[in-house]
Amino acid sequence: MDMEQAIWKQLAFVRQLTVHAVKELSEEALNIVPEGFNNNIRWNLGHIYLVQEKFAFHFSGGKLQLPEGFESLFSKGTKPADWSVAPPAKEELLAMLEAQSGRVENELKQRLSEPAIAPYTTGSGLTMHTIGEFVNFSLYHEGMHFNTINVQKRFIDKMGK
Repeated sequence: MDMEQAIWKQLAFVRQLTVHAVKELSEEALNIVPEGFNNNIRWNLGHIYLVQEKFAFHFSGGKLQLPEGFESLFSKGTKPADWSVAPPAKEELLAMLEAQSGRVENELKQRLSEPAIAPYTTGSGLTMHTIGEFVNFSLYHEGMHFNTINVQKRFIDKMGK
């Protein structure tokens, strides 16, 4: 297996883990903001989708699939306490997440070494220049939010929700 195949395999695997982690949770559980957190599991799911969409399609010059208002709900710095519109239902979010990794692979297969339309520096100081760097970094990003989701699930379990 070459490096590109490994990246696509990991992208699908990580997404499968994320979706599986929340599949059995109720709509109510997705809305709980545990003490000490600014966001809930629903926000983390929408944020994962939004960042992957931007990293994969904006920086490759592709077409983003973002529902109206999605950025105002799930961009960095947003939180459910400030929402003025209803967020997507769990099933809608899961369907979007499940379809996304395949779309990313289909659109960007054989393009990972191409330069991105513009370099981007993350908040932690990493500058990315190629499509592959963006896709690869999105694995790390999703992993961080996957961990947050799992920590929040433990809080929710203790609450008996």
